[in-house]
Amino acid sequence: MHGANSSSLSPRYFILNGIPGLEAAHVWISLPFCLMYFVAVMGNCGLIYLIIHEEPLHRPMYYFLALLSLTDVSGCTSFVPNMLCIFWFSLKEIDFNACLVQMFFIHMLTGMESGVLMLMALDRYVAICYPLRYSTILTNTVIARVGLATFTRSVLLITPFMFLIKRLPYCRGNLIHHTYCDHMAVAKLSCGNIKINAIYGLIVAIFIGGFDMVCISMSYIMIVRAVVNLSSADARHKAFSTCTSHICAIVITYVPAFFNFFTHRFGGHTIPHHIHIFIANLYLLLPPTLNPIVYGVKTKQIREGVIKLFYREKDILSVR
Repeated sequence: MHGANSSSLSPRYFILNGIPGLEAAHVWISLPFCLMYFVAVMGNCGLIYLIIHEEPLHRPMYYFLALLSLTDVSGCTSFVPNMLCIFWFSLKEIDFNACLVQMFFIHMLTGMESGVLMLMALDRYVAICYPLRYSTILTNTVIARVGLATFTRSVLLITPFMFLIKRLPYCRGNLIHHTYCDHMAVAKLSCGNIKINAIYGLIVAIFIGGFDMVCISMSYIMIVRAVVNLSSADARHKAFSTCTSHICAIVITYVPAFFNFFTHRFGGHTIPHHIHIFIANLYLLLPPTLNPIVYGVKTKQIREGVIKLFYREKDILSVR
């Protein structure tokens, strides 16, 4: 087999084919993806810088937002540069171990993003339902611990993917019809039994996505109950307004994720393969692109921080 070790049936490298059937349009397709990646990197890095340097943003809500931004920029960086190399320079070869590393980071950071959104929902629950105890419940130590627990959960659940992929014999070639090393896209090249891969992938998706969605839903049910009981209409409006950015982030993240999940498993042959690839890329790239914009537009403190930082930098330049 081309690029394979005949003794172990393990390939030395894979060929990432990009978007099958649209190879002639790769350069044009790359332009919106490149623009989205630029916006995602600049927006998320800008948010992290702002939260670090602005004292009014040193609060649990914004610490979680900084963690979300770090996860987002790391997630899209794990695959977009390599995808652009495929589109622009036809650099389609990827080492077997490099493919495993990319697979690990893509799936781990996706799980991490879901976990951070859950933590942000719990943050809004504490802020609205227990406002007087907010600062004592969500201390810096607690934030660090729950952030570490979310990271550890994602690492522990995704690591078995690497062993499940390495155990398989590959005798169906080494051409992956995808822009990055997706777990099942790689597993389908094997001539071995991949039922365990499929079942474990479903378990992880349910355990991370399903569990987090249940926690988010329960948090917002209790938030709605608490807000409805407020006597002042202004107080209700203010309470709901603090949640709008997070609700937008949830919709931006979970709608493409579940659409990708269900079309991939139940769409069958009714949805063209290149549509699956488009959805898979948007699912990873859309949230990092839109989250900084949503929080910048919807959150007053961030808008004020941007203006303050802008004028501060302007004053420094004028002094020079």
